[in-house]
Amino acid sequence: MRFLPYLLAGLAFGFVLIKSEAASWYRIMEMFHFQSFHMFGIMATAIATGLAGIRLLKRCDRLHTLEGEAIAIPEKPPGHLNYVLGGIIFGLGWGVIGLCPGPIFALVGMGSIGALAALAGALHGTWLYGYLKNRLPH
Repeated sequence: MRFLPYLLAGLAFGFVLIKSEAASWYRIMEMFHFQSFHMFGIMATAIATGLAGIRLLKRCDRLHTLEGEAIAIPEKPPGHLNYVLGGIIFGLGWGVIGLCPGPIFALVGMGSIGALAALAGALHGTWLYGYLKNRLPH
């Protein structure tokens, strides 16, 4: 029962991804070819919602996690090169496979065999990063 709120939030997120067509390979390819504003509009809405949510969390010091811990959002250290390189790698993967992690899980939940292959690749890449992490520059 402890994880029920997280499960419900994940189900709601997956439902929104599917209904908004954010998990549609065709919509994603339209975005990469600059043929439609649909995905850019979804991303702009997500960014605005995230910014508002983070500002609210930083202002309300009485909010706590479900486990009762205080919510603290640390400042990011200087040096944005890691974020730029990570974003480039993420974007290349997104462009090659046509999916990012959220839609992969939503499509697996809908029974997509192709999404299972993408999930296997994502999990393999995560394992590979964990294996090579100590040898990579950070």
